[in-house]
Amino acid sequence: MSKIALITGATRGIGKQIAITLAKSGFDVAINYRTENEDLENTKKAIEENGVKCLAVKGDVSNFEDCEAFVKQVIDEYGKIDVLVNNAGITRDTLIMRMKEKDFKDVIDVNLTGTFNVTKNVVPYMMKARSGRIINISSVVGITGNAGQTNYSASKAGIIGFTKSLAKELGSRNVLVNAVAPGFIETDMTAVLKEDIKQNIANQIPLKRMGTPEDVANVIKFLASEESSYITGQVINIDGGMVM
Repeated sequence: MSKIALITGATRGIGKQIAITLAKSGFDVAINYRTENEDLENTKKAIEENGVKCLAVKGDVSNFEDCEAFVKQVIDEYGKIDVLVNNAGITRDTLIMRMKEKDFKDVIDVNLTGTFNVTKNVVPYMMKARSGRIINISSVVGITGNAGQTNYSASKAGIIGFTKSLAKELGSRNVLVNAVAPGFIETDMTAVLKEDIKQNIANQIPLKRMGTPEDVANVIKFLASEESSYITGQVINIDGGMVM
């Protein structure tokens, strides 16, 4: 019987690569979306090209009722969820002097509350099965902070505390909970940066390059596998040595 992975925020960027990488490992995949668009169709096609099923469910992670409904839809379709990857996230970068209350609230609602909303609805099924993997996407700025990202850094630091607490709660039921903290990763968001800015970023990284979505997805694949069966409550930096 196939293993089932639910990945939030998977229609593009790192989330899309995580979904494709797990599909290549034989997982049937469920992804959520807020609006149907070309990104969704392209991702669904890229997943299914690996000979696995892909269920796309509508729902906003910042809305608890949406999460309740789409998790139930995944269970109705597949009967279980073996792996949950909480990847959905947004940024609203600006210095706090200019930051509106909505800029702060929106980022917390999606990144941190969204992680709670989905996890809360998945955990009962994993506890009943006495098996599961929950992998939360944090960020190096949740560890170091970053000027202009008080909202984003707070949300990602919150995910680290959430991960460690949940790992302690669920360990006795064989549900493993870990986080990964990516550094600078080449995505659509970083593609718009000028070359000299990208070079300046690379110069601050011991490996002298930005990471790729594959670099992140390969660590997720390991944490989703049986090979990681004695790892829980950890935060793994995927940052080329930027934060040590």
